[in-house]
Amino acid sequence: MLWDNLLIDVANKNFLAIARAISLVENEVEGSSLFLQQLHSNHTPILGITGPPGAGKSTLVDALVANLITQNKTIAILCIDPSSPFNKGALLGDRIRLSSWYNSPNIYIRSLATRGSLGGLHYKIIEITDILQHAAFDYIIIETVGVGQSEIEIAGLANTTIVTLVPEAGDEVQTMKAGLMEIADIFVVNKADRPEADIFVHNLKQMLAPVYKNTAWNVPIVKTIASHKIGITELLESITLHQLQNITNTRKLDLLTLKAYQLIQQQLMATLQQHDLKNALANEYLLADFNIYTFIKKYTYGTN
Repeated sequence: MLWDNLLIDVANKNFLAIARAISLVENEVEGSSLFLQQLHSNHTPILGITGPPGAGKSTLVDALVANLITQNKTIAILCIDPSSPFNKGALLGDRIRLSSWYNSPNIYIRSLATRGSLGGLHYKIIEITDILQHAAFDYIIIETVGVGQSEIEIAGLANTTIVTLVPEAGDEVQTMKAGLMEIADIFVVNKADRPEADIFVHNLKQMLAPVYKNTAWNVPIVKTIASHKIGITELLESITLHQLQNITNTRKLDLLTLKAYQLIQQQLMATLQQHDLKNALANEYLLADFNIYTFIKKYTYGTN
């Protein structure tokens, strides 16, 4: 009954129900797997906001929300924060910068800890976005910790990936060039009122030209001053245009394949308890002909 009510309440955008559903799924409470199987995707556009620390990602999200809320849009925001080294929870830094929307009836905000996830996101990020999809928000915005070579998850998850940079990021762009080129659907040069912003944009365009010369989508570079809400309308226009292209996200298949593999692996391991394995080993490992690789065959291949 609990899960049935949650399914209905989440669909009705009951924020308390959404929060509870996410927490229950995060903790893998009994019944959560069946709950996930009953979710319906409403194809809510997912916007991924990424970029190096200090680029103004949270301020950009705040400015985007301010614009969208005037259009009566409903928005779910997932802020991926670094994990606390003590309790592994999110450090909640982004809640401070988004505090003006905390009590808005049209905006749901959730901070999530990376918990060591190499992709820069959260280990249950697919499940959480599926719950938000079921709630049929107009937009889901995911702000990541930062960009790097390992941060491929956001590019697979988001319909539109926005890489945020600042004019002083020349060295960072060179260092992370391969990853940036591969994941960005839109570049934002934030704090564009700073010196050398135009030079930075020009250099970025030169770097992009050979990469996207023969592609269907010409990756735009949008200059913003997010703290003053400047350039946000242009950014939303680029987002809308990208959404209308209906470009197939080939990285999504890779991400889902990895998730499916993890879920299947988890299901297969569910019946194997470590203490049972220890007892089985205790009966065999002192034998003269004991071989660990032969021993595990009965668990990996179902044969003796």
